[in-house]
Amino acid sequence: METAEYSLMDAAEGAMWWYRALHVRLLHELSPVRGRLLDAGCGTGGFLAVVRSRRRDLETVGLELNESAALRAAEKSESYIVRGSVNQPPFPAQSFDAIVSADVLCHQTVSPQEALSEFFRLLRPGGLLVLNMPAHEWLRSAHDRRVLNARRVTRRSLHDMLRKSGFHRIRTRSWNSLLLPLMILRRKLFRRHQEAASDVAPISPWLNMTLYGVSALERWIPIPMPIGGSVMATAIRGPARQGNQQ
Repeated sequence: METAEYSLMDAAEGAMWWYRALHVRLLHELSPVRGRLLDAGCGTGGFLAVVRSRRRDLETVGLELNESAALRAAEKSESYIVRGSVNQPPFPAQSFDAIVSADVLCHQTVSPQEALSEFFRLLRPGGLLVLNMPAHEWLRSAHDRRVLNARRVTRRSLHDMLRKSGFHRIRTRSWNSLLLPLMILRRKLFRRHQEAASDVAPISPWLNMTLYGVSALERWIPIPMPIGGSVMATAIRGPARQGNQQ
């Protein structure tokens, strides 16, 4: 990711509606977890800071390849941050009770299957993996180019990647669904040219509050959403790589 994008992320992730909505969902998935948590590809540390403020029972560790982002993450989250790639994380096997990786496996420097194999190695048996990924190749836009996204997924393709890596009890679901029409308009019509500005940009407080409110409302819809701007997945690391089923 470009240095400028990290600066935008650093400034926005504490208040911008999308980050807040993402962090709420990640925290919800982590609610049964105790012990040691790795944020793999932690960026500038926004989610780790949220975990530190709300889940003092978790020991938080971050992994980040970019030096500048890693320094910001350490300062912001007061967590232990290690520089390294999710393709080859420098931790011993079975080091963590849970791993979160949000919008990282989509990056052009990441090999998804290699990273998932490493996440499997790092989790203790019964450990939880939580992933978030941008959805649907047809939603690819100038924003993806700016943040160096090489891939977008479907629920099925993400499920298949997790299954091939040995995970079981896999759940995938779409979110950011109610706001998907606005996302399509913004990215496909108004900002489709290659030099379009980043989506991570300041917006008015009332619009920020409104967008977050719509995202929060979506969490209360009792039926699964068939399509959305993002896909979130959870999976469990079983005791062995062979024979795991959903």
